[in-house]
Amino acid sequence: MICPYCGKEAKWCNNEEIYGKRYGKSYKCYYCKDCNAYVGCHNNSRKSLGTMADKELRLLRRECHKLFDIYWWDKESRKCAYDWLRDKMVLGRHEAHIGKLDIRQCKKLLELLNKEK
Repeated sequence: MICPYCGKEAKWCNNEEIYGKRYGKSYKCYYCKDCNAYVGCHNNSRKSLGTMADKELRLLRRECHKLFDIYWWDKESRKCAYDWLRDKMVLGRHEAHIGKLDIRQCKKLLELLNKEK
């Protein structure tokens, strides 16, 4: 995987390199030490959970998840909430995932979620 910030090859490694110890059952990630950008992987495979994120984007995604998780608990199902996300954000079916949103999209989602409160 190529780091979107510097264009260099990101290292596939254990998340211990980032956190100082392994976290979770799925502890593999792609990591660019130069940019402090990373993304976790599905079940220790090379399949990423989203796109690489630097500190600013990680913080925005966490805030999005925090509000979105509150939002979807009020819906009939998580699927219904993700359908809402896809429709409101005009995302493709497979792109309706906070881990794939960029900074602009995260800010838009936060605005939408705050209106839903």
